[in-house]
Amino acid sequence: MSVSLRKPASSCIPVHLVDRAGFSDTASRAPAATRRWLASVGFDGAPDTHALVPGPQGDIQEAWAGVRSADHPYALAALPRALPVGRYRLGEAGLAADPYAAALSWKLGSYAFSRYKTPRRACAELVLPASAGARRALVVAETLCQVRDLVNTPAEHMGPEELAQAVRQAATAHGATFREFVGERLLKAGFPAIHAVGRAAARAPRLIELNWGNPKHPRLVLVGKGVCFDTGGLDLKGADGMRLMKKDMGGAANALGLATLVMALKLPVRLQLLIPAVENAVSGNAYRPGDVIRTRAGVHIEIGNTDAEGRVILCDALAYGAEGKPSLMIDMATLTGAARVALGPQLPALFSRDTALARELVDRGLALHDPMWQLPLWDGYHVNIESDIADIVNTGKNTMAGAITAALFLQDFVPASVPWLHLDLFAWNDAARPGRPVGGEAQTLRTLLAWLEARFAG
Repeated sequence: MSVSLRKPASSCIPVHLVDRAGFSDTASRAPAATRRWLASVGFDGAPDTHALVPGPQGDIQEAWAGVRSADHPYALAALPRALPVGRYRLGEAGLAADPYAAALSWKLGSYAFSRYKTPRRACAELVLPASAGARRALVVAETLCQVRDLVNTPAEHMGPEELAQAVRQAATAHGATFREFVGERLLKAGFPAIHAVGRAAARAPRLIELNWGNPKHPRLVLVGKGVCFDTGGLDLKGADGMRLMKKDMGGAANALGLATLVMALKLPVRLQLLIPAVENAVSGNAYRPGDVIRTRAGVHIEIGNTDAEGRVILCDALAYGAEGKPSLMIDMATLTGAARVALGPQLPALFSRDTALARELVDRGLALHDPMWQLPLWDGYHVNIESDIADIVNTGKNTMAGAITAALFLQDFVPASVPWLHLDLFAWNDAARPGRPVGGEAQTLRTLLAWLEARFAG
């Protein structure tokens, strides 16, 4: 365990937190030998830096760590893999650490994807007194790490069936019900678009469903795009474009993560999680450019490009989720490169028909350092996805506003009476930051969780 919740022993090494602005004042109250040592190693309280202060016998007497703020969710994330292996506690000098932030940041800073490669060394351990905040932080951090593991797992070991197993495990752990519609059952159950995209793969497509909660509570529907690998289909991607496509189920992983938090923290909702899970592959029965597919909603889709498959599978799941007349529906998807061009990897794109609600979420995300940014559902661009031979086409008429036209496509399957949020996210860190190594990432979950608690639990 990289974080232990118990009374710290006297042998635990204290870690004193300081920011750059207050470092000089805090250091002035330290023993002279400590001040001289910190000056000699050049420590000035800069964020994500630390200094080890030796004791008389050459052992580590204390550590000083620079932070942006003591309540930042990544305040201590640089420390678990940088400090020597041992047990540490929060020190008394400097800033008073928030227990939630301390536990969350230490746990996230300890993360490594270790399924195939053993980490070079163990992490330092933080010993914290047990508290509600620290316990909550570990629940959140464990879930975020599980999302990362799902996204990081190669498609060889994370196909539609394995993704379904992950949902089944969550259902078992939290007393939820689980079912799935697999292969030809998709057609019988009324999910033709999911079947069309996934039928070419050797691994059968499926719709995964989890239900949890009191039927008397408001219905919350979460939908996640589960393309476990995306070749692009007959509109085949190039090698560079295909390299990271194991992460194209990142929306499903994040939706499962949010569902897990909803259940673990017992939000007063009736939860329905829906994950259309497919592999977009190439074979003789692959769906083709120019095909027209009838969806669950009765809307006919012309396929302009088989590499725009995510919105095709999502439309059946959205239509199914809307049939229960939910109080809220949220879909999460690694949907478009256009969103990344507009906002980069760190800012998921948020789409909502309620501008005030979107602004509330953006502000909350900034405050929690778990951001998202609103892009408009600009109705004037809908003409770009209107087909001459069907109701709608799955690609725009040009490359402009690609994230918006994709969101408008999904909106056609969500009745205006259903409050709906669409998140187009990257689910990946392309560069390492403390607590956020290169690889799969959980995005917007802390923000959405806090907002859902405020909305449904008051």
